[in-house]
Amino acid sequence: MDSLRKMLISVALLGAGAGVGSALLLIVTPGERRKQEMLKEMPLQDPRSREEAARTQQLLLATLQEAATTQENVAWRKNWMVGGEGGAGGRSQ
Repeated sequence: MDSLRKMLISVALLGAGAGVGSALLLIVTPGERRKQEMLKEMPLQDPRSREEAARTQQLLLATLQEAATTQENVAWRKNWMVGGEGGAGGRSQ
């Protein structure tokens, strides 16, 4: 009988903890209106930022492709956007 009582108390405490956790989650979670506001404030939502990010990614991929096809150490370049030799040790052996 004592073990049944302990088990019921344990189940009640676990249920209460789950209830409190669920209530806190509902309180902290933003509503639909706030979610929409947060999405509008996020970066890359305006077209100019998206275009800039796409251009940066294109330049990065082009640099990686060039680095894969050449023996030059592109990490030594002063300006990664242009080809040719860069700073000290421009070419790797």
